[in-house]
Amino acid sequence: MDSQELGIGATQHDGPQHEGQQQLQNDEDAWTMNPANPWNWSTGKKAVHMVMLSCSALLASIGTSVMSPARSQIMEEFHVSSPVALLPLSLYVLALGLGSIVGSPLSETVGRHPVYLGTVPLGAVFTLGAGFTHNFGALCFLRFMAGFCWAPVLATAAGSLSDLFAPRARGPPSAIFILMPFLGPGLGPVIGSFLVVEKSWRWTQWTLLFLAAACIIVTAFTKETMHHLIQERAAGKANKHEGAATTSVSRPKLSEFVTIALVRPVHMLVSEPIVAMIALYVSAEFGTLFSFFAGVPYTFARVYGFPLHHSGLVFLSIVIGCLLGLVTIILCDTLLYRKKAQTYASHEVPPELRLFPAMLGSVGLPVGLFWFAWTAKADVSWASPAAAMIPFAWGNLCVFVATIQYMSDTYPGRIVASAASANTLARYGFAAVFPLFTIQMYETLGIAWATSLLGFVALALMPIPWCFYRFGPTIRARSRYT
Repeated sequence: MDSQELGIGATQHDGPQHEGQQQLQNDEDAWTMNPANPWNWSTGKKAVHMVMLSCSALLASIGTSVMSPARSQIMEEFHVSSPVALLPLSLYVLALGLGSIVGSPLSETVGRHPVYLGTVPLGAVFTLGAGFTHNFGALCFLRFMAGFCWAPVLATAAGSLSDLFAPRARGPPSAIFILMPFLGPGLGPVIGSFLVVEKSWRWTQWTLLFLAAACIIVTAFTKETMHHLIQERAAGKANKHEGAATTSVSRPKLSEFVTIALVRPVHMLVSEPIVAMIALYVSAEFGTLFSFFAGVPYTFARVYGFPLHHSGLVFLSIVIGCLLGLVTIILCDTLLYRKKAQTYASHEVPPELRLFPAMLGSVGLPVGLFWFAWTAKADVSWASPAAAMIPFAWGNLCVFVATIQYMSDTYPGRIVASAASANTLARYGFAAVFPLFTIQMYETLGIAWATSLLGFVALALMPIPWCFYRFGPTIRARSRYT
């Protein structure tokens, strides 16, 4: 009799809770099928948004390196030393990291679309000023502000991709978008070297303005993608039509903004092994990529006597490597991820299946660096160290895309914005510092050992994606954020 009473009591207690959970599930299922859900938008409509995201990311990333060939002109015009002449580049890169901290939570507060509409034109204004200034301090400030304004497009895009594509379909679009921040550093020195030789360093800024204008035009044809904001607006219209009181979904207040922007990313960096180790790995290799802006012209001028614009052409190896990386990522998504994902329910696909490209690419990083280190010699053709940059760029893109997709699948929408901010801050912090000591490192250690040092770092970090593939479920189970 007592056991029956206990059974009845448990049923009565759990009934309302079960009904509430069932209602939430029904609401979620209804939204999944709703035509207003960006997941259900037409391919053409999604393509316009992808063009906007990719164009904006390419703009921000080309801005990092397009001035790198202008170091000598900056030294001559402003009468500064070689390391100081790199400050407009480093400050811009640092600003990309700092601006991303604001970008992600800002998009959670006001929506994705206002961020894109406001930040790209504002960054163009500062770029215009940088092109006209004749004061070195003003140039550094204006370059910093341009990077700060264009940073949110990089940080917010991860959320926009989650808004636009369901997890199963997110792989190729994410890979295409993330290719842009890697194509930019490869294309920037190629474009910049010819502009500097044929025109002047100021034309690097005018080129950025032309690209910014194209981004602004495309952005005008895009719409808001944040799910809860779309639902809130739809509910407001329905209530207004029916004459009912308008209710709104709560959005982050100032205290929550500070939490998302500052507290949570830093806390995740120190408390979340997934965020911390991925940030360390990606940052070290991204910093290595940016060290090439100083290291490649130094190497090819000293060893092979290359003029500036020929050294710039060497960076096409990075572009080739990135394109090969994109092909690898799409093949892994098609042949490995999707086939394995079919064996799971739609909401139970383990994020670790995203890590196949990272595991492959982790091998290419040290191989490319050691190859470059020990073939950059006068008795070896210049084509060898130039070709060595291809496996490095291939591995770098594979690791970056796969680990970012892994974090996107691991953490929920609002949390992944903070994780992306933490990653971006660390990544661009490393990238801002590395070029400042690259020349000194090459002069002190020599080309072979300086590059080998970077190779040993890549070799030490190589096990990270393999460990997450093996132990990821255990690590995720202990996280307070997943």
